[in-house]
Amino acid sequence: MLNAIALLFVLQLVGEVSARSMGLPVPGPVIGFALLASLLTVRPDVLLKIEGTARTILAHLSLLFVPAGVGVVANIDVLADNWLPITAVLVLSTVFAMLVSVYTFLYVERLAGAQEGAQDG
Repeated sequence: MLNAIALLFVLQLVGEVSARSMGLPVPGPVIGFALLASLLTVRPDVLLKIEGTARTILAHLSLLFVPAGVGVVANIDVLADNWLPITAVLVLSTVFAMLVSVYTFLYVERLAGAQEGAQDG
């Protein structure tokens, strides 16, 4: 378990250092995750070594939302001053995401139906 956590932290550290040193607009953990995905593609046996640790971390993922909640409470004055634009952006982005999801589903459904019809005919 310790080796798996060390591997995950090292990949995150490499991602963080890469993002900051190169001035990339991508967060370091995202780069670290891409490195992990690449590593698992090249060496699938690594998955067996980190699977248990990854499952444990995912089982306790809700603990990671505590800092976000603290951040919201710490910046409550910003939220109070800007509640209308924040609410508008949240509502509009949610509606937009739902519409994109619906149209994507309909497109894939139509595409799958067209492929099924081509196989039948």
